[in-house]
Amino acid sequence: MNPNLQELLKRLSAQYIWWKTPDEAMRNPRRIIAQVMNMGDFEDMQQLAEMLGDEALRGVLRDAEAGEFNERSWHYWHYRLGMSKLDQVPDLPKRCLP
Repeated sequence: MNPNLQELLKRLSAQYIWWKTPDEAMRNPRRIIAQVMNMGDFEDMQQLAEMLGDEALRGVLRDAEAGEFNERSWHYWHYRLGMSKLDQVPDLPKRCLP
């Protein structure tokens, strides 16, 4: 992993994955990215988007787990990343219980 990206994710994890240490959170960088996409302020989201690029952010949305995104962020990122047209955003991921 790019050292600059690693440093950014560690810094962001302290704020957005507050229930874990940065080292624990870094075991799942995709979770940090999803949390920033869901809850992050504009500046943090912009830094992350610039460092990762849109395709990596699209991958986080495609692989999203139930509960990772609220409806507002889910819609925003689908529009922002060109993954959906107005009123054509897919449903949020749902838990499937056996």
